[in-house]
Amino acid sequence: MPSTPSPAPRTNSPSSGRLDPASADPAPLFVYGSLLFPDVLRVLIDRDPHRVPVTVTGWQVIALPERIYPGLIRDQVATATGHLFDDLTEAEWSTLDAFEADFYTVSRVDLDHGRHAWAYACTEPAEFLPAQPWSPDEFARDHLPSYVKRCTAWRRRHEQGR
Repeated sequence: MPSTPSPAPRTNSPSSGRLDPASADPAPLFVYGSLLFPDVLRVLIDRDPHRVPVTVTGWQVIALPERIYPGLIRDQVATATGHLFDDLTEAEWSTLDAFEADFYTVSRVDLDHGRHAWAYACTEPAEFLPAQPWSPDEFARDHLPSYVKRCTAWRRRHEQGR
């Protein structure tokens, strides 16, 4: 799917509203967890967006208790690594917003190279402390195939509910 000159992303979900801050500023999306994996993205939005590796100082990617996907929390001494998606369409933003769990909030993050992006960050980070780092290698080795199946089922339900 070709890139669309970015109209500001807006949520289609009246119950979510998490993309409201991003609507005023169509910056790219910083991803750090399950959305790093092309197989997951192809199931959710039918393609692997253009990506650029980036780091974000002052944030940490953490393992969430009893979940296989991570969260992002502020941590002044940490640096989060991930990718920047700079060509998401409004429909793709809406799908990802619906997909992300309710304990995430769209937060502005300042990238190490002087720009900023939006990221799904933990709304209540204190509930996840003390934090342990999340491993994308462990996720890929132990969970990716079953997670892709879960994402496929979610996408079917999401499209039936529209």
